[in-house]
Amino acid sequence: MGATSDATSDAALPGLELGEVAAVPGHLRTVRAPEFAGLVFHEVLAKSALNRVPGASSMPFSWTINPYRGCSHACVYCFARGSHRYLDLDTGRDFDSQIVVKVNVAEVLGRELAKPSWRGERVALGTNTDPYQRAEGRYRLMPGIIDALARARTPMSILTKGTLLRRDLPRLAEAAERAPVALAMSIAVADPELHRSIEPGVPTPQARLATIAAAREAGFEPDVFVMPVLPHLTDSAAQLGALLRDISEAGARSVMYGPLHLRTHVKPWFFAWLEREHPHLLPAYRSLYPGSASRAPQAYRMELAARIRPLMRRYGLEWSGGGASAEARRSRAAQPVVADALAAPGDPAPTLL
Repeated sequence: MGATSDATSDAALPGLELGEVAAVPGHLRTVRAPEFAGLVFHEVLAKSALNRVPGASSMPFSWTINPYRGCSHACVYCFARGSHRYLDLDTGRDFDSQIVVKVNVAEVLGRELAKPSWRGERVALGTNTDPYQRAEGRYRLMPGIIDALARARTPMSILTKGTLLRRDLPRLAEAAERAPVALAMSIAVADPELHRSIEPGVPTPQARLATIAAAREAGFEPDVFVMPVLPHLTDSAAQLGALLRDISEAGARSVMYGPLHLRTHVKPWFFAWLEREHPHLLPAYRSLYPGSASRAPQAYRMELAARIRPLMRRYGLEWSGGGASAEARRSRAAQPVVADALAAPGDPAPTLL
């Protein structure tokens, strides 16, 4: 997997004392690859690949797979930042640059899916950190995951901001002949300057729109998650209308949206960014997200709905399950859902391995 120019280390992860590698079970080595400047990969051996979703979460899927922990997309608003604190890593720059890679995840998944007890329940990818972040260009974990799920005729859904999805579209089309496959792209910010500031590691909005078009050409009906909508930054009718128009023209089937959600371990990082980049908005955000509040108030959510829902109707991007063919229903049964949008309040500890 690694090139000969890789710099490797057996030292503990940052935040751990030397000799305490055992604190992260399965740690193999730490890699700094020249072609991935600024990123550190911590390769681990996973004990399991499938993570069961608690029934109380009301998710439309029962299992998830997270081949990576941490995410080089570096989205300031990312709700998954809190997961890094279980590794004694911080939820700011460490989350953006210290990437845990489950190098054997496809092999472990294949064994789990081969068990007689496996019932072929729907599996979701991209509900925590992005499976098509930059690390996937080096480690190529997704082809093995897709193949394992296809062999087991297991429905899958993928939510991503990564244009590397295009590499696997032929493989996903083959998998869709054996079980339902649903694809979704996340596009929260259309303005190029704001995009570079708040999600600096994410491919441009134009590149993601092109990926939606490519998925449509490959035979999929991709959905788009306009999440999070950022108060006073991306939530005007003009901004939302332009984005939904572009999404519709790219060939997306539907849009799901949701306002910014600031979990406990995300809020300080986000507010520090806001103070640097848009200090005039601090009073408004403190009013919307006072104290420990993580969700925008109901009044704001209603105002946002009143702006965006007519635009969704105008561009034919409303979700509707009625009157669909049997094949369409099969595909729609695998529609991805952002975990953060529907999960109950709280930050339960994730399973690393």
